[in-house]
Amino acid sequence: MRQTSPSGFGRRQFLALLAASAGTTPAWAAFPDKPVRMIVPFPAGGAADVMARTLGMQLSEALGQQVLIDNRGGAGGTLAVEAVARAPADGYTVLFGTMGTQAINPALYPKLRYDPMKDFAPVALTHITPRVLVVGPSVKAQSVAELIAMAKARPGQISYGSAGNGSSSHLSGALFESMAGVNMIHVPYKGSAPLLTDVLAGRIDTTFDSYTVYEEHIKAGKVRALAVTSARRMGVLPQTPTIAESGLAGYEVSNWLGLLAPAGTPKEVIAALHAATTKAMADGPMRRQLTGLGIEPTLTSPEEFGNLIRSEIPKWARIVKASGAQVD
Repeated sequence: MRQTSPSGFGRRQFLALLAASAGTTPAWAAFPDKPVRMIVPFPAGGAADVMARTLGMQLSEALGQQVLIDNRGGAGGTLAVEAVARAPADGYTVLFGTMGTQAINPALYPKLRYDPMKDFAPVALTHITPRVLVVGPSVKAQSVAELIAMAKARPGQISYGSAGNGSSSHLSGALFESMAGVNMIHVPYKGSAPLLTDVLAGRIDTTFDSYTVYEEHIKAGKVRALAVTSARRMGVLPQTPTIAESGLAGYEVSNWLGLLAPAGTPKEVIAALHAATTKAMADGPMRRQLTGLGIEPTLTSPEEFGNLIRSEIPKWARIVKASGAQVD
């Protein structure tokens, strides 16, 4: 005989009651009982990869399961983000998302195949990192003003590399072009690691990239840091001015990164991931390591991270439009 739910009970509540009476528990109750995969939208060796791996090691301890780092570069990170958006909503596949993938790409890619709000459940904002305007060994400019003068004297000849079309390093350069009134050549790479090779070799004139990638080379004098993109100077580069104080008032770009899961992931799993992230980001040695690399470790609630992404999307849409940056 077919069973019907008692009056006043919905189908979902009734099935939950049956499961409880049968001694079963939801799948998320044992989360995690196998390794978690963290997809990083850039290749190994770049700044995002460094942050993801240090976070992954701490998360492995906090979760009691290994966190596997899966690097998927290319297309401004869109391929990696799409993979997570389509993954099962069970918490075992998460995204180390960036300002570029979640807030900039919607304005740059007219045919984007994911929605940064609808397709994801935020877990926590974990890192904030300014970019550094670095010039290679073949560039004689000693200041932002000299670089701008050089670019104006040689329109369309000074190159700037980025970690990929739509990345924050790309848009940092596009915003610089727009505000300085110069025409430079944008050369996209599949991540910061191959870009670094060409900057050191003098094949790329300049870049707006993470201090993490260029730290040892700045200290060794192989490249020069002309300015930082944040609103205030970085503690690791106290003598290096901001771009804003170097003549482009109002210029500011600080990249942010954090964890997201596919939309529909049970709130209990999100809570477990957030609790583990909270424990991971509280690790003293990791925080000191990040600070020494010019990275600001941080932590937000899932709601706060979601609100940040929501507010950043229209902000960057305006900047993309003003800068004229486009990606086919």
